[in-house]
Amino acid sequence: MASVERAICALVAYDGADYHGFQAQTNAVSVQQALEAAIDCCAERRSRVIGAGRTDTGVHASGQVVGASVKWRDSLDALQRAWNRHLPPTIVVWRVDAAPEGFHPRHSAISRTYRYTVQCGGQAEANATVSRSPLTDRYTWFEPRPLDVAAMNAVSATLVGTHDFATFGQPPQGENTVRTVEAATWTWVRESPPPLHQFAGTKLVFTITANAFLRQMVRSLVGSLLAVGRGDWTQERFAAAWTARARSRSAPPAAPQGLVLEKVTYPDHLAALIFGNE
Repeated sequence: MASVERAICALVAYDGADYHGFQAQTNAVSVQQALEAAIDCCAERRSRVIGAGRTDTGVHASGQVVGASVKWRDSLDALQRAWNRHLPPTIVVWRVDAAPEGFHPRHSAISRTYRYTVQCGGQAEANATVSRSPLTDRYTWFEPRPLDVAAMNAVSATLVGTHDFATFGQPPQGENTVRTVEAATWTWVRESPPPLHQFAGTKLVFTITANAFLRQMVRSLVGSLLAVGRGDWTQERFAAAWTARARSRSAPPAAPQGLVLEKVTYPDHLAALIFGNE
C-alpha cells in the first residue's frame, strides 16, 4: 500500500518536568520537538506538530491535543504504536484519529481545563519549618501553612465570567488580555495511593476552565489565591490588584510542577469525530 498524506489529531500526555514547555525552543528541549523527532522516525511528517495549549516550562499535561499532517501507509492504530515506540518514557500518545476537515488543535478549541495541585503539609503552626514533600514535589506545590479554603473559593467565584486578566498574565500575541472563565474552584482530595498516603497532609486542587489563557495566568492566579488562603492578602487586596491591570500587582506565580493541562474541549460537531467524544 502506498503512503497517503493524512491530517491527524492525537491525544497526548506528558510529564513536563524535564521540558522547556510545549513550544519548540532553539536552545532547549521541548515537548513539541520530542513529538516531532519520534514521528519522524516512523512516518513522513509534512507539517509541524501543533498543540492545543502552549504549556510553560515544567508544566504537565494529561489531555493535550495535537495535530499534524503525515504520510503513512498503515492504520492509525499502527501509527500510534510506532510513534510511542520512539517517544521517551515521559510522553505517551493515547489516541490517534483522523482530523476532521478544517480542524486546528488550538483555534478549533472552545475551552481548556487546567488543574493545579497543592500538597498541604497539615502543620498547625503558621511558621512550619518543613518546606518540601518527597515523592510529590515533582507534581505538586508543597504548602506547609494552614489555608482558608472558603476565602480562596469566594475569590475564585469572582473569576467566572468575561474579564480583563492583565494583572495575571500576558497575551501570547497581540494585546488582548480579556478571557472568559467558565468555572474556577478549589476542592480537597483526601485519598492518595501508596506510597503517597504515608505523607502528612492532603491535596488541594484548583480546577479552572476558560476559553483561553494568558501566559502564566493560571500559576499567577494560584499564587495570588494562595496568598489569600494564607492570610497574607485580604479578598479586597486581590480585587484591587486585579482591577489595577498591572502584572506587578500579582503575587509571584505558583511553581510550574503543580499544573496540568487536563482537557481541551471542542464544539460538538468536531468532538463527535475525534477521540470518540471523550
